[in-house]
Amino acid sequence: MPERIGLLVGMENSFPPAFIERVNRESSSTGVVAELAKIGETRAEDWQSPYRVLIDRISQEIPHYRFHLKAAALSGTYVINDPFWWSADDKFFGYSLASKLGVAVPRTVMLPQKDYMHRIDKSRSLRNLEFPLDWEAITKYVGFPAILKPADGGGWRDVYVVKNFEELMRAYDSSAQLVMTLQEFIDFDEYIRCICIGREAILPIKYDPKRRCYVVTPGGFMSKELEAKVREGAFKICDALGYDMNSVEFAVRDGIPYAIDFTNPAPDMAKESVLEPHFSWCVEEMAKFTIKVARDGRSSLGEHYRFSRYLPPHLRATTPGDQPKIAVGGSK
Repeated sequence: MPERIGLLVGMENSFPPAFIERVNRESSSTGVVAELAKIGETRAEDWQSPYRVLIDRISQEIPHYRFHLKAAALSGTYVINDPFWWSADDKFFGYSLASKLGVAVPRTVMLPQKDYMHRIDKSRSLRNLEFPLDWEAITKYVGFPAILKPADGGGWRDVYVVKNFEELMRAYDSSAQLVMTLQEFIDFDEYIRCICIGREAILPIKYDPKRRCYVVTPGGFMSKELEAKVREGAFKICDALGYDMNSVEFAVRDGIPYAIDFTNPAPDMAKESVLEPHFSWCVEEMAKFTIKVARDGRSSLGEHYRFSRYLPPHLRATTPGDQPKIAVGGSK
């Protein structure tokens, strides 16, 4: 029986069929096939996913899929991206981590949310919260103009450019229950979005955030020195976060690439967005990586998850840093 790669998708129409066709084109020689995954009920006991690899591009919007993917990982499936870590990750943590990795990030401050669910009694439930905030110190540190955006969000939703304190207060007051970050605005000379596959294949693409579109540059657009910095930063971030599918954005100012947005475990790969030849690169690299993962028999679980030490040996790593493997073609 061939090893199966399952793809979980939403409304996107270009990447899924192109990826499936590319994998299946070589199925007779690789022993690996791809298809749109089908998910029904999931049992807690004696259940095993029929997929060797599951690629998740939609569970951030469909919680049932996220829960299912965790169960699939426990059964030995390699899930892209790791559903346990994706559930725990957020953008503010990413900024904090990147700064520890030596990757330049804009000055960023996380703010308490403006409002709370109705069950919260503001006079009794918020005793740990500093109030009022020292807005003078906050704005002095970040400066103006600044970007106010969710600490865990995406798709350019609820993002504000604020040029002064009055604009900041209006935007913050409208943020409701969202936890927001205030971030230094980088007046960039160049803006780059990297598509990253398998933590190794990195494609830097010129991006226009004002028009929110990729830009095709046949003759290249970066110096070798800048490209090396961008690739190194993107690799550090993806490897540290453990994401096999991600996009990493850099705003370049005075030759320094500042990491702006890089926790995107289901990055945009639509042909009409990334354009050619970038789209074909995404399809090819994703196919090559997932075929290799399926044939290697990798599992998502390692000793960094405490529960993994109680699992059967074939589902977990035996030493820190090992990639656990399962027998291809046999029982998991």
